[in-house]
Amino acid sequence: MTTQLPKILPVNELKNTASIMKTCKESPVPIVITKNGYGEAVLMSVKLYEEMFAKMQAAAEINAGLGEIESGAEPMEGKEFFNSMRDKYGKQI
Repeated sequence: MTTQLPKILPVNELKNTASIMKTCKESPVPIVITKNGYGEAVLMSVKLYEEMFAKMQAAAEINAGLGEIESGAEPMEGKEFFNSMRDKYGKQI
């Protein structure tokens, strides 16, 4: 599995907003905006942002669960977990 590197654009290329927005929407990776050769900002599509944010939230939940297990909490089987959620919140799950 190869990971694409971020695209890099100098800040003066931001003048062509229509082109930048098209590039941003089509890019599967963030676009790093540089000033004087140094990274200053990052642009990405809303879709990419939502995907990255969801992954960060999932990782945070997994880490919290692992922390609970390390603190002595008993792990729960998936079926048991979903049954307890149905009992607690109703059939909408």
